[in-house]
Formats: sequence, structure tokens, C-alpha cells
Amino acid sequence: MSDYKKSLNLPDTSFPMKANLTQREPEMLRWWEENNIYGTMLEASGSRGSFRLHDGPPYANGHLHLGHALNKILKDITIKSRNIQGQQSVYVPGWDCHGLPIELKVEHELGEKKKEMPPYAVRRRCRQYADKFIDIQRKEFKRLGVLGDWDHPYKTMLPEYESATATELANFVEKGNVVRSKKPIYWCCSCQTALAEAEVEYADHKSPSIYVRFPLTDDRLKTVFENADPSRAYVIIWTTTPWTLPSNMAVALHPEFEYSLVEYEGSQYVLATELVESVAKACGWDMGGVKAVGTATGQQLELVKARHPFYDRESPLILGGHVTLDAGTGCVHTAPGHGREDYEVCLQYGIDIYSPLNDRGEYLDSVEFFAGLQVQKANPNVIEKVKEVGNLMGQADITHS
Repeated sequence: MSDYKKSLNLPDTSFPMKANLTQREPEMLRWWEENNIYGTMLEASGSRGSFRLHDGPPYANGHLHLGHALNKILKDITIKSRNIQGQQSVYVPGWDCHGLPIELKVEHELGEKKKEMPPYAVRRRCRQYADKFIDIQRKEFKRLGVLGDWDHPYKTMLPEYESATATELANFVEKGNVVRSKKPIYWCCSCQTALAEAEVEYADHKSPSIYVRFPLTDDRLKTVFENADPSRAYVIIWTTTPWTLPSNMAVALHPEFEYSLVEYEGSQYVLATELVESVAKACGWDMGGVKAVGTATGQQLELVKARHPFYDRESPLILGGHVTLDAGTGCVHTAPGHGREDYEVCLQYGIDIYSPLNDRGEYLDSVEFFAGLQVQKANPNVIEKVKEVGNLMGQADITHS
């Protein structure tokens, strides 16, 4: 034992090393616990104040992986080094016990039986599942040599923890800092619950790509283009998500882009000047028959009113910095209930955040033509409706992420 330890009247915690490596780890872990190495470390420090680390909790769902190891070992280095420097450094482990992954695992275990169980019984099974993996992960963290107050971790499912969370939310509400509103979020139609961005994985997918025209019957169009004829004028959009068209509330233009009014086979179309040729090709136009009528900036076209391609409502032209010329028409189909950028730009114009779907991803009964249809199966139906009313300009399948 070192002179330093003798001066503190601490027990000799030198581990009697074994020659057999297969015995060394389990014996060392047992010996650390029996001799309260963590407590001894805390008793030996404190001359320079204290430091406390509450763990950013891992999820109680499955065995450890390399990410867990990196996280915990780095924290353990921090705790031990601060104790060596004289700060009494306490490490409080914790676990996140709520959320979809645990419920999914329990759902798989229960199978069809889950449908017959009351919600409280399912929640109880989820708690049991979380407790099981807390015990498993605790043993695995100890095997990494991580020291901490493992007998008194915090768990997000403990009643006192949930109570504190509810109390703080009530405090926010009482102070008027909580507002109920609408916002598009990631959603799982099969689980019928919200998803975190980290829970969304992307893969290559084939989607229908369509060009759709919106009638521009607003007489204000003539103040922007001298030779415009609102009785036969349209703005053209491009989308790879036709199922969102029932939720369209506007068409976004970039304020600084140049837009052309062109005429083809008796109709007039507004689209970005830079994309006229690519749109003409996609829509099967003969460029020899395309006639330029005039040009204007997106800013000049702000709040000119278009009409929805198959519903009797307006879709005004609005301005957004998110509009690009990378693809499409430079005129962006805007459904604020289905996309973050659409949502943000529509907030500025006071446009309703419209998302007429239930938790299963089915159109509500109020949605004409598509009521009850699941959105993942709706693309062909929506495309057929656009074609039926004469507003489908072009169509192709594209593969994208």
C-alpha cells in the first residue's frame, strides 16, 4: 500500500493479479465490487471540490454496441481523472425507458395477443422489457470497467421521474409558454406514432414523377405580363409525391428567379426561364412551337392566385428561398402539412397547415375522391384524377433516395 493511502487510513485495494488471463476479468470485477473501489475512489478525493455527471441515458433495448463502449469509456476516463485531480466526481448512470423501439419489440413478442390486451397491460410488459435490458446493460457496462453508482441509477419510467417531468410541463403551461399548434413531423403509419429524425432510414426508391398545371385565372396576371390571358394560363409544378396533391395549399416561387410566360398549343404557362427547355422535353412539347410571351421575377408574381388542379379552392403564388433550379419547373408544389420548408413558408403567409390524414395514413372522409385511401397506395389514384381533369402535363418514374 502506498504511503498516501496509509495516511488516509484507506484499505489496501491492490488487486492480487492472477496468471490465468481467463480468470482475471471476472475475479477483478468481483473484487472491485467487494472492496467498493468506486466508494474508495470518492473517499480519497474532494480536496478540490466536487463534480457530478448524470449520464445521458442509453436506450434500454438490446445489448451494447461499440457506440455504447466509446460513450461510457470516455465518461469513465473523465470521472476517474477528475477524482485523481482532487475533485470528488460522482457518476450517476441512467436509462431511457420510453419510446417506440421497446413497444415494437414487445409487440413482436405478443403478436396478435396485443390487440386483445388493455393499454395498461401492454405498458406493464414494456416496463418489464426495459427492466430486463437495464440489468443486462448494467452488467455489460461493468465489464467495460466503468465505475459508478450502479445500484441507484435513474430511470425515465420511475414514477418520481415522470412526476417531475409532468410538473415542469405544468410550470411551462402556467407561465403561458406552451402553445398548441400544427407542425409536420415524421410519422409511422403502421405504428401510428411520431418518429424522431434519427429513426428514419433512407433507401433508393422508385417514385412517379409528374408535371401538373394549376389554372391561373387571376386577372392580376395581366398586370405582370401584358399579353397574358388568364382564361388559358397555368403555372406548372413538378412533384415526386402525387399523394400530397390533395393537401396542396400554394405554389412557391423564388423571389429573385426570372420566370417566363410561354405559349404552347393555345395555352400559356408560367415556369422558370432557365427550365423551359427541360420542362418542354418532359412534357413532350415541340420547342419549335413554344412562344415566349413575357418575363418577370418571382417577386412580381407574389400572391397572384392559382386554382387547385382538381379542387375548388385557391393555391396562391407565394415566395420562398428554398426554391431551386436543380430540377422541376422552379414553381414548387407546396403542402404545408407534409414538409418542413412548405410549413415554414406558409406560416409567413398565414396559410392553413392542412394534413387531412388519420393516424393510419388514410385520407379523412372530408377528402373528396380519396376518402379512406391509404397514402402509400394513393399515387395512381391521384395521378388518374389529375389526368381526368386535363391537368397532367408529363409523367415518368424516377429512382431517388
